[in-house]
Amino acid sequence: MAKTKTMYVCQNCGADSPKWIGRCPSCGEWNTYVEEVISKGNTEKTIGGGFTVVSQKPVLLTEVEAIEEKRINTFNNEFNRVLGGGLVPGSLVLIGGEPGIGKSTLVLQVVLNLRGKRTLYISGEESVKQIKLRAERLKFGQPDCYLLSETSLEQIFVHIQNVQPDLVVVDSIQTVSTEILDASPGSVSQVRECAAAFLKFCKTTSIPVILIVHINKE
Repeated sequence: MAKTKTMYVCQNCGADSPKWIGRCPSCGEWNTYVEEVISKGNTEKTIGGGFTVVSQKPVLLTEVEAIEEKRINTFNNEFNRVLGGGLVPGSLVLIGGEPGIGKSTLVLQVVLNLRGKRTLYISGEESVKQIKLRAERLKFGQPDCYLLSETSLEQIFVHIQNVQPDLVVVDSIQTVSTEILDASPGSVSQVRECAAAFLKFCKTTSIPVILIVHINKE
C-alpha cells in the first residue's frame, strides 16, 4: 500500500516545507506555500508503458568508451546551432518562453521538417485538429508524424510504447500530470515529477524528448 505524505510547496520557487510558512525563506515571496499530497508507492522504479529504469553501476573513467554520439539533424540551421549540431539521442531539451511567443510553432516546424524519423507530438493544450490546421499553414510535409492530445503521464508512456517514435515532443509540461500525485497539473510538484520521469525515459531508451515550458513569472 502506498504511503501518503503531505508537504507545503512554494509555487514560486519550488521550495518545500513540512508546515505552512507565510514567507518563503528561499525566494522571499509571501503566501506562496500550498499544501500538496504526495503519494509514494512502487512507481519510482518504473516508467509508465512498461519502460523500466535500469540501475547503473559506477565505472572507472578509463573504462568508459568515448564514442561520439551521432546527432539528429533537424534541417534547421539555427535550431541545430543552438543544440550544438543537432539533437543528441537520449537528451531532454527544454524550450522555454512566455506564452504566445511561438514555441509550439517553432517546434512543430522542426518536427515536420525531419526526414526519416518517426515523431510523436503530444499536446495537452490543443486538439489534434488544431495541430493539423497549424501544420497545414506551415506547409511542411512529414508523413511519419503522430499527433496525440493527452495530459496523463501514464497514458502518454503507453502511447509512446505503442508508437515507438524516434523523437517525442510534449507541449507543454505544465499540462501533464501523474496519478501518483494529488497535486493539480501545473503545480511545482507535478512539473518536477513529470519532468523527472521524461528524463529517466530519455536516459533509458536513448530517445530524445523536447519539453515546451511556459515561463509566466518574472
